[in-house]
Amino acid sequence: MEPDWIRTRSLLDVAIVTVVSIVAVWMTKFYLTGLWNLDSRGFSGLSHRLPYWDFTNLWAGSRMAIDGHVAVLFDVDAYRAALRDMFSPDLPNQEWSYPPNILLLGVPLATLPILPAYLIWTVGTVLCLWLAIRPLKLGAAVELAIVLSPAVVWNSVFGQNGALTTALLVGGLALAPKRPLLAGILFGLLTIKPHLGILVPFCLLASGNWRAIFAAIGTAVVIAVATGLFFGFDVWRLFLTETRPLMTAIMEAPYPQPYQYNATTVFFTTRAVGIGLVPAYGVQAVATVASVAMAVWLWWPGRLVSHQERVALTAVLAILATPYGYTYDTIGVAVAVAMLAMMVSRPPRLILAICWLWPFVAHLFTHAGYCVGVLIPLFIAAWMLHSIWTRGRKAQFSGEPSLA
Repeated sequence: MEPDWIRTRSLLDVAIVTVVSIVAVWMTKFYLTGLWNLDSRGFSGLSHRLPYWDFTNLWAGSRMAIDGHVAVLFDVDAYRAALRDMFSPDLPNQEWSYPPNILLLGVPLATLPILPAYLIWTVGTVLCLWLAIRPLKLGAAVELAIVLSPAVVWNSVFGQNGALTTALLVGGLALAPKRPLLAGILFGLLTIKPHLGILVPFCLLASGNWRAIFAAIGTAVVIAVATGLFFGFDVWRLFLTETRPLMTAIMEAPYPQPYQYNATTVFFTTRAVGIGLVPAYGVQAVATVASVAMAVWLWWPGRLVSHQERVALTAVLAILATPYGYTYDTIGVAVAVAMLAMMVSRPPRLILAICWLWPFVAHLFTHAGYCVGVLIPLFIAAWMLHSIWTRGRKAQFSGEPSLA
């Protein structure tokens, strides 16, 4: 017969899961209802712009490329004027912020009207995410918790590419030991958002995975050449001379700016507490170097760590390593949280629930002026590292074999 404390804990776990599920469903309904409550101009009551939000840029920019006006993407004033001609003269300012190779994905979608293209993009990228986490063998319940997590929902609300980039990063890391060529292809595709792949070369070098390295380099080169052949090689020069400085200026703008409310990086948090630009870069550099060092340690052969832990922790560290990231980029944290709930024998599920819900809860803090989102990946990374380190110390004295 089970002790009373075990039964009490089981009931508490069920209660927490039930409450968290209800809160997640309610918040999802709240955001989606607000998003698709359209005014007479077709603008969203939530975003005060088109309900497709950031997907508008990918679709419209690709549409311009199809029409032979790809250079417009790199001229801010011309791009905004073209968007207003397409949609509405009242459309708020938007900028093209992507490397030109993402047009290879956007152009096929832009041959469709924007609504079905948006639906295909959203469902398709979430499907890619599900396929990417399948090799981790986390179980159907954990996979469902990941693909329906608030991070994924918020990514979909924004029409963003977080589900796709997480699929490429996590999928590549998961496949790297046994299928290095496919992993390298996924890493090459991640160049559509290269700052999220900062840790990848260090992980591959630490593990001596040269096949994945060469496959990633080869894929990136092929994609770059294909982009140039389809859209003109000048798009790369324009991206480096026009788009990159524009995005740097957006990142370095004084806090608070409306778009910074969803930021989840060390750089943005240090700016939010009043630290100047140069010191903020210094703090971020420390976080990046520390993340690289931890990733190298994690992927070095012989560590007492499961491959699932290695992949999930690296996905969390990737957020800490980059200065530019938002709530829709934190799907890797949802992977780690869901995995911890499954793997830890007695996890503090209330804390995990808060971390899982964070992309929704964050807006209560950020709109109040608190930019604390980076604390979630910091906490999860510290928890996982402490667990791995403690296990390694115990194994050192007991003579247990390595999991790596």
